[in-house]
Amino acid sequence: MDTLYLIIFFIFGTYFGSFFTVIGLRLPKNENFTTSHSHCDSCNHQLKLYDMVPIISFLLQRGKCRYCKAKIDPLSTFVEFFTGLLFAVSYYSFGFSWEFLIGLGIISLLMIVLVSDLTYLIIPDEVLIFFSIYFIICQIFNLGIVGALLKVVSGIFLFSVLYFIMLVGNKILKKECLGGGDIKMMFVFGLILEPLLGTLSIFLGSFIALPISLILLRNQDEKQIPFGPFLLIALAIIYFTKLTPDAVVNFLTYK
Repeated sequence: MDTLYLIIFFIFGTYFGSFFTVIGLRLPKNENFTTSHSHCDSCNHQLKLYDMVPIISFLLQRGKCRYCKAKIDPLSTFVEFFTGLLFAVSYYSFGFSWEFLIGLGIISLLMIVLVSDLTYLIIPDEVLIFFSIYFIICQIFNLGIVGALLKVVSGIFLFSVLYFIMLVGNKILKKECLGGGDIKMMFVFGLILEPLLGTLSIFLGSFIALPISLILLRNQDEKQIPFGPFLLIALAIIYFTKLTPDAVVNFLTYK
């Protein structure tokens, strides 16, 4: 039965991944992502249902539009596959629980921000507000009112930490070193993680971003690298490995 659920959540995840790509691409441009029809970005031909089967359509069409033969950006297929994979991982890690729903929320936020931040260097406020409400509701059912309020306090703390880091970075580099969306997103992190783990996610995200940023800066003229996806990858690693504050303290104080 677990294998069946893993397959089901992978399939559902691929369809959600396709939807998250649409949100990430359209919301920053204030385009309607709920009622407008999907179309080819090159020829504007309205796509049929069989043109939009996650992963499979891309493979069968060899990465090209069925109508104009223009190459299709593989980002959508990438997001579809990894959303499906991580949905399955979330079920495997937590089963049917509030932690499972929080895990799905983390994955969803990661994929939307991945698309929007990579494409436009924007993390839409609407996305952060929606997921803030979503995680607060999950935590009320999971931890109770008091526990959820403590998570809100944790969110305020992490927001303040990254805001302080931004001020120091701006002072040293004489330019803006962090986007406002990254800072606001730390409030969302606090709704999921304890303050210590949330602070760790900042340093882990920076550690993951460093080598990739150096490669990107070397191979392209663009000097601005989106930090949001790296922060969310760090969040996902900490959450899905079930890392605890005690484990971090024991590691730091180990002699």
